[in-house]
Amino acid sequence: MSTHVTSSGLAAALVALKERFGENVVTGASVRDLHARDESHHAAVSPDVVVFAETTQDVADLVLIAARYTVPVVPFGAGSGLEGGAIPVHGGISLDTSRLDGVLEIRPDDMIVRVGAGVRRLALNHALRETGLFFPVDPGADASIGGMVATGASGTNAVRFGTMRENVLGLTVVTADGKIVRTGSLARKSSSGYDLTRLLVGSEGTLGIVTEAILRLHPVPEALSAHAGFATLAGAVAAVTDIKRLGLVIGRVELLDEPLVAVINRRGALSLAPLPTLFFEFHGQAEEIGSLSATIAAIVAEHGGTALVWARDRAAAQQLWEIRRVALSWAKAERPGAHSWPSDVCVPISRLAEVILETRADVDRSGLTAYIVGHVGDGNFHCVFMHLPGEVDEVHRLADRIVLCALEAGGTASGEHGVGLGKRAYQELEHGREAVALMRRLKAAFDPHGILNPGKVLPDPADHPTAHS
Repeated sequence: MSTHVTSSGLAAALVALKERFGENVVTGASVRDLHARDESHHAAVSPDVVVFAETTQDVADLVLIAARYTVPVVPFGAGSGLEGGAIPVHGGISLDTSRLDGVLEIRPDDMIVRVGAGVRRLALNHALRETGLFFPVDPGADASIGGMVATGASGTNAVRFGTMRENVLGLTVVTADGKIVRTGSLARKSSSGYDLTRLLVGSEGTLGIVTEAILRLHPVPEALSAHAGFATLAGAVAAVTDIKRLGLVIGRVELLDEPLVAVINRRGALSLAPLPTLFFEFHGQAEEIGSLSATIAAIVAEHGGTALVWARDRAAAQQLWEIRRVALSWAKAERPGAHSWPSDVCVPISRLAEVILETRADVDRSGLTAYIVGHVGDGNFHCVFMHLPGEVDEVHRLADRIVLCALEAGGTASGEHGVGLGKRAYQELEHGREAVALMRRLKAAFDPHGILNPGKVLPDPADHPTAHS
């Protein structure tokens, strides 16, 4: 039981929840345990109760009960988060949104879709398959749309299509007093009023609970994929910068360091040169890309790259990107008993090579097992540690150093995984004292009793719920 909720308040809340939600209220240990963790390295904490919501009104009624007894409410989507955002660190209610999984409206002519927060990314694109459109934000995991909104997710397609902030047009949100608020509109742009939509995207359930989202769709592009190895990490980053200056539309470009390439060569069907490697996806007509292929190859060679190997057909291209998706899980499997701890920073592209090289040198000196992958086109990279229990302190030291290096370079502590528990300590250093103070005032205005996902994003005692008398 949370130390921030009285036993009498919690007991009264449980009675009210069971009266309202019946069998959708679960207090069994196994279900609570499933909602005690995500995919991060942070310690699990079980909620006092799990409630499965099926409608927006369910969420509103639940929040009213939680507010009455000052019980924390922590939204839980797919559990795929990497910074502990869904861990109920103060107990209370884990609000499972997985049953809010309707694809509610597809508007192909407007290139818009309206979905429930529990819809998974892959299911959404499956539902869109006959329209010629797709939702491009791809964080790797089959995350829920609500979770992607909460963390401001992005991924491999961000260099072309942007992040969740660019692709969410409107939201349905339940506030801390149980009111249902709709933000944004079906229009592609607006200069009307405060931009509540983008304020809520990335707020991790601390300002309101997302139940629906209106999303921007894009035509499925013509695409060609290729890969090339490079003598140096710096050369690989420089090649991408020059190709972007050329004006060719890069749909995706991913950097894999030499240790991860070695894992792929041991476990995958693809044989790569044992070098830092770039996976490219170019968007446009095949003829257009073909006419520029010699120029692309020359840029790659100028920066120490091997000959480009083009995917011969769609199946080969899918294999390339599937290998990128599973490579880190292969790496983890090669170290039995290891846990994954991914860093997630983003820096100006002009400083990316420098920060990556410094990170790789730090890892090599430490003797830790770690792999670097990067969404090179937008300056975001991950150093993913595969550590054993006795290595936690050293991993923590290096993960901290990576963030500090990124901030010194003018970057951010979290490129796409959110703040959650893991990046709270860096907020004032990144944003400044006055900006964080303003964030705290916003939090207090949206959630005066501190019941919405307390203990996340801002390291401020005011975020914690007070005991109900």
